[in-house]
Amino acid sequence: MKIACVLTNGFEDSEFRQPYDALRQAEHEVVIVGLEAGQKVDGYKGMEQGVTVEKAFDEVTPNEFDGLLIPGGYSPDRLRAHQAPVDFVRAFFDADKPVAAICHGPQLFLTAGTFRDHRMTAWKTIQDDLRLAGADVVDEEVVVDRNLVTSRQPQDIPAFIRETLQLLRVPSRA
Repeated sequence: MKIACVLTNGFEDSEFRQPYDALRQAEHEVVIVGLEAGQKVDGYKGMEQGVTVEKAFDEVTPNEFDGLLIPGGYSPDRLRAHQAPVDFVRAFFDADKPVAAICHGPQLFLTAGTFRDHRMTAWKTIQDDLRLAGADVVDEEVVVDRNLVTSRQPQDIPAFIRETLQLLRVPSRA
């Protein structure tokens, strides 16, 4: 499967690297999509430096991808300030394609308006934001609701990867 990983500066290093590597090891093609092709983006902890954005949002369409990965950190909040990433994320929900978001990743759901129809989890402060907006939020290491996998924090990465890979094994309903 071809997976879009949306990323900009300030992503959480391990929430990008570990799922990215696991998806590639499982023989999925992962394309880093960001604001500007060729841009070098850095994780906020300094472990991941100079990750190259392979495609800009204006160079791709959600139809080119089978699934979506949204690492946490500051990246989701920075991306949701731009319409193209918001529309990109919304299109995956509209098409019922697999979406995996960890930690601050569900912040993009708030701006895209995709938080109402799924049960999910997120980083504790994002849980509050989602709940106040009317989302069905629980505090668990991983939540799978149809096409959506969410987790709270770096400690949840093993469960997040396990459930994401499982979801990608299920034939798409799109």
